[in-house]
Amino acid sequence: MNQPAVEVVDLVMRYGSVTAVNGLNLSVERGTVTAILGPNGAGKTTTIETCEGFRAPHSGSVRVLGLDPRADSRELRPKVGVMLQSGGAWSGVRAHEMLRHIASLHAHPLDVDALIDRLGMQSFGKTPYRRLSGGQQQRLSLAMAIVGRPELLFLDEPTAGLDPQARRSTWDLVAELRTSGVTTVLTTHFMDEAETLSDRIHIVDEGRVIASGSPQELAATGAKNTVRFTARAGLDVEDLMLALPHDTKVDEVSPGAYVIAGHVDPALLATLSAWCAGQGVLTESLLVERQTLEDRFLELTGRALR
Repeated sequence: MNQPAVEVVDLVMRYGSVTAVNGLNLSVERGTVTAILGPNGAGKTTTIETCEGFRAPHSGSVRVLGLDPRADSRELRPKVGVMLQSGGAWSGVRAHEMLRHIASLHAHPLDVDALIDRLGMQSFGKTPYRRLSGGQQQRLSLAMAIVGRPELLFLDEPTAGLDPQARRSTWDLVAELRTSGVTTVLTTHFMDEAETLSDRIHIVDEGRVIASGSPQELAATGAKNTVRFTARAGLDVEDLMLALPHDTKVDEVSPGAYVIAGHVDPALLATLSAWCAGQGVLTESLLVERQTLEDRFLELTGRALR
């Protein structure tokens, strides 16, 4: 139980002459939610599919719950839930029939009727899979992944195509699974989803992990944050800079509008307030602008379309 739920070491995956994953390393601690982020073509899905045992590494190693996902697939299968991008259901099967079939393959499945209610699947239970909307297919795929009570859950873009209500319901479900001890690995293009759900994030580009950390850590390690405030024009910005930490810059960008650039923390705001009070200055407005996870993601991977 001290082993990571997932451990990937120096993974290399190729498609012909194209190297999709190029020496990738990452680990996932048990009982956490870990997000793998990256631009299209960065190697996320290939990495996940290798962890799921659908692809064999060209080199490197992958361990899932301490086992080889291909050699030990029979032992792993009851312990791992997988939500595929392609859905994983037969074209003509009805939604509820498919879910009940998957449940019948497990020794101690969740209550299927309760799961149907939880994911709002009552209205399309008799509809063939091929006639389901994208969001309905997503909900069925999620239900199929969790109905067997997995220890480890792989979710590939779990809320793509979902409406806001279904998206929030999925978030709540992932959080509940974490509370019950389930480990979740997900890929997503939604930065707010990664920020809300994840304990740890790995950002992947060109087949490698280029940054890892909590959402807060990743946002904090990027470009510096700023404080904007308005007050009377002509404040002595040089004197204010002397009061603030040495790597802080203050500019009056227009009469009465000031920008402080540097490491923004409670101590800086307290110093600013004390300086203003000492100068008899009343700030009319104050705004802290902090870098988001999306800002950091774009900073690392670039803004150009792939």
